[in-house]
Amino acid sequence: MMNSQFLLWVVFSPLLGLLLVSFAPKTSYKLWALVTSVLSFVLTGLAYIAGQNHNLQDWNIAYNWFSFGKFFANSTRLFEVKFELGVDGLALVMLLLTGIISLIAVIAAFSINKGSRGFYQLLFILQIGMYGVFASQNLVLFFLFFELTLVPMFFLIGKWGRFDSERAGYQFLIYNGLGSAFLLFVIAVLFARTGTTNYSALANIIPMGYDTISPISENLKMTLLICLLIAFAIKLPLFPFHRWMVNVHTQANPAVVIIHAGILLKIGTYGLIRFALGIFPDQFEKMSVALAIIGVVNLLYGAYIALIQKELRSVLAYSSFSHMGIVIIGLAAMNTAGIQGAILQSVSHGLIAALLFLLVGMLENRGDSTSFDRISGLAKSTPRIAGLLLFGGMASLGLPGLSGFVGEWLSFVGLFQSHKIIATVGTLGIILTAAYILKAILSLSFGKTSEFVSSFTDLSKSEAVASILLVVAIVLLGVYPAFVNDMILSSVDFIIQGIRGV
Repeated sequence: MMNSQFLLWVVFSPLLGLLLVSFAPKTSYKLWALVTSVLSFVLTGLAYIAGQNHNLQDWNIAYNWFSFGKFFANSTRLFEVKFELGVDGLALVMLLLTGIISLIAVIAAFSINKGSRGFYQLLFILQIGMYGVFASQNLVLFFLFFELTLVPMFFLIGKWGRFDSERAGYQFLIYNGLGSAFLLFVIAVLFARTGTTNYSALANIIPMGYDTISPISENLKMTLLICLLIAFAIKLPLFPFHRWMVNVHTQANPAVVIIHAGILLKIGTYGLIRFALGIFPDQFEKMSVALAIIGVVNLLYGAYIALIQKELRSVLAYSSFSHMGIVIIGLAAMNTAGIQGAILQSVSHGLIAALLFLLVGMLENRGDSTSFDRISGLAKSTPRIAGLLLFGGMASLGLPGLSGFVGEWLSFVGLFQSHKIIATVGTLGIILTAAYILKAILSLSFGKTSEFVSSFTDLSKSEAVASILLVVAIVLLGVYPAFVNDMILSSVDFIIQGIRGV
């Protein structure tokens, strides 16, 4: 029987990896990193399986952390923050995604030789932060874990990347630090006005307007929502806050980009769902048209810029930016289909982006390039890598039967139900996506095989294992989306009830 302590084991399991990597001999610390990452993934898998037949409320943890009283005219109000961990269906999905993507990143980092011990140490610290973000049950704890992800990610980007990686690292830190400032402002105001930062309490207090220390006006609610939108628009990212993300994707080590594209971008989606939609549903609905338009701009602009790129890394960077537009389209629909689509799209993009950047790492390890001018004829020299590239491309453009289809389809179904004209314009992005994906595959896989490419070796055993894990996950989600959809239904229903004022 799993109890609340099991969730603590899940969140802090990467600490074991941190200790083992730090003190293991030089000849074995990579093996211990892999073993610990597998263990962490297994724990998230067990939590996911158990969560399907468990009352998730039994897993909640609440320890006294700090509190203080404030005197009012005729009473004293206690301001209290607890160390609260807990999960619902949405959080369990994100924890499982974090487990598998982190494992893939550990395998992808096997090719790193210089300073790889430090790389794995930072990676496990980052993993604790990511687990904590999704398992937190109050805004203060969420913010602390959110901040915990920034420092290791800054060093991972700057130290192990390409020629301009330090600049990309500073851009990451500055932009995300700015987003954190907006988020901290919201947390401070809500805590001062309500005396709590607990998700459930705020979801009941703010929309209904009762049990508050001092009233929160409609204008203040809208101001707080806009601050939340800016904070998570930077993280997601949304236009025009995207440039830092493109630089990270094009400059960081592929193992780092696997984490960034696969998980860290999803914190933006999670924050919008959990806080913007969950706490301010009425104000979010008023912004839905503007958000739908921004989502379409993301989709079309990112797809167009990806179409004119001449390097796979750059294509995938703008592809990630474009696909985040579909997530916003789904959320802006403000209905069950759209929100389910946004979540499924986030999970699907995490898996597909991890596979595609795993392939980027393979190509750069063999030829230090993903330029279309230098690489062609992969289908002849490395047919397995070319096959994976084709598979990943088809999943990314939304081929039915693969994970990319379900999220895109539901997101657009939801938007057509609420904003038909915007949805119609947005479908042009599907055509552009197919164009840039097929162009990249044709450029890299076919044509004359150069001497540069003819020396490439095909998949290694570790690369094959990582690829198979992702292929299985992408196919599973494509042919059996209920594996995720059934888990998130209760979370989506709760959000829809808030939108309807039930």
